[in-house]
Amino acid sequence: MRSAPSVVITDMIVRGFYGPLFTGLDVIEIGLGERMKDLRVVERIYREFLELGVDRSTTVWGVGGGIVCDLTGFIASTFMRGLKFGFIPTTLLAQVDAGIGGKNGINLDGYKNIAGVFRQPRSIVLSFDFLRTLSDSDILCGIAEIVKYGLIKSASLFKFLERNWSALCSLEPRVLKKTVVESIRIKTDIVRKDAEECHERKQLNFGHTLGHAIEKLSQVPHGEAVALGMSFAVRLSAAKGFLSEPDARQAESLLEKLKRPVPATLSPELLVRAIHKDKKRRGSRLDFIMLEKIGKARIVEMSFSELEKSIHDLCQHC
Repeated sequence: MRSAPSVVITDMIVRGFYGPLFTGLDVIEIGLGERMKDLRVVERIYREFLELGVDRSTTVWGVGGGIVCDLTGFIASTFMRGLKFGFIPTTLLAQVDAGIGGKNGINLDGYKNIAGVFRQPRSIVLSFDFLRTLSDSDILCGIAEIVKYGLIKSASLFKFLERNWSALCSLEPRVLKKTVVESIRIKTDIVRKDAEECHERKQLNFGHTLGHAIEKLSQVPHGEAVALGMSFAVRLSAAKGFLSEPDARQAESLLEKLKRPVPATLSPELLVRAIHKDKKRRGSRLDFIMLEKIGKARIVEMSFSELEKSIHDLCQHC
């Protein structure tokens, strides 16, 4: 059996747009959506690896968005106890978040990324040319993560976003480069200090505790769901006295450009039930990320009962 020097994992959309890039390569194609991050898909790809003659000299490349990167990293990290892998992220979200940081995971029974490993790719190749085929919704998903970095770590980035919002949404090259480079710098700096999310890296979960619950229950796109989660966290930070009202209003003003109203079908009870499936909880408590000011986050331990009451209280004013 021949040895495969490299294998590409991608999805049907990326392959449809960029098929010629894969000429002469062994390509494994997956479908779309979070349902691909599933043990059955993992097993299928393991078997394709065996058929292709993948061994420890093989490099696995994930070419696509966050789902492709998550899945590729998990499979490469676990097959034969670990293969070399790299990412070519094709969405703004993957370029500033999912493709960097070394988190690789899959879902199980409604638990998002519940099985996974911390393992860094050998290489990450970025090209803004891929972003030209993205929808407006896809672009906003990536911008939501960029806003997060400004809120938790960089007041200067936040102000830059306020001044250059339209240019970023239209992918103006100078603005795009500055925001992507600064986002990567912020995340890699955090990850370098806390690779396995023992403390500081938890700040990157700002907006995601509630955002993931909204995303799962309502099928709202990731960026909009996280924007809703960040908006809730901003209001809760102000209600708890951590964040000044002027800073809260300034943060909300930018977040309004990203989010839409909370779906009427979502109740506080449903949201808290979904949050119970968050892998970061510890028994009846979890670390919730709030803001002290724009550019500075705070990790606050909360009980689920306290969180549910806060969701009830704040939803009354939505």
